[in-house]
Amino acid sequence: MYHKLPYPSSAFVFPYRSPTIPLENPSFRLAQYFSILCVILVMRNPETNKYDYGHALLVAGQFGCMGCAILAARAAMRAGCGLLTALLPKKCITPMQVACPEAMTVPDNCNERITNITPNQIKRYNAIAIGPGIGTHPSTINVLKTIIHHASPAQQLILDADALNIIALHMPDFWKAKPFVGRLAPILTPHAGEYERLFRHYNPQKVATINNIVLVFKGHHTHVYAPDGEIYTNFTGNAGMATAGSGDVLTGILLGLAAQQWRNPDPFQVACTGVRIHGESGDCATTRQSEASLIASDLVENLKYVDL
Repeated sequence: MYHKLPYPSSAFVFPYRSPTIPLENPSFRLAQYFSILCVILVMRNPETNKYDYGHALLVAGQFGCMGCAILAARAAMRAGCGLLTALLPKKCITPMQVACPEAMTVPDNCNERITNITPNQIKRYNAIAIGPGIGTHPSTINVLKTIIHHASPAQQLILDADALNIIALHMPDFWKAKPFVGRLAPILTPHAGEYERLFRHYNPQKVATINNIVLVFKGHHTHVYAPDGEIYTNFTGNAGMATAGSGDVLTGILLGLAAQQWRNPDPFQVACTGVRIHGESGDCATTRQSEASLIASDLVENLKYVDL
């Protein structure tokens, strides 16, 4: 299934992109699925260290809603990033350090929610994910604005959950300003309800192209839309993944993959691979348990059995 190559001089090899296969032609969907499996080939050079695999920042959680941040953090580490820092409310530091000791933490000044981040903090990281469980408090809205406005053009941004709700509900003129044009395309991960709030009933491919975003439209068969018109349809996963926290795990996977790809970033490849291995972790879990019993933590635990 994967090409066998000698160790590269850098930490990773991303050998090629799959050809575009028309989504409207069902006879090609299976071929599309198998072609995308080879999009990202990760081969670890023994002469590397944790800094070669990227430093990710996770901005997630609030008091009473820390499970989202923990699931995303653990998934990011399982996906292979070298270092992970989590920006958290002050009260939430201990739960994270207990549940995910591999993650470093930065406490916000506020006990309950995330209220502050500086431009200098933002520039330290190769990839940033924001959204799971952060809420929509006005001070948190300012954190999202700061990250979007001060992230460098080459930094990979991943926006999920409450980050999307903030844009939809509290930033009405956001898309008119074309904030992502001229930079590395961010990855947005809406489900159907979030998509409708963000873009109403506009065509997802046109939305991705006009706004220079990689759109991960989550559903039974998740579709990934690239700004250049490429479309990927995912066929992994099962109904057991319709459970609380599943999307937070996907956000963590995407963050971990994006951090590793900092030398030659390709958001579309990251998104396609992320949704594929997210689904495969669910499929792997249901070889040993029922779909009804599947919880998001099972997805994280089964990432170690999935070919990244």
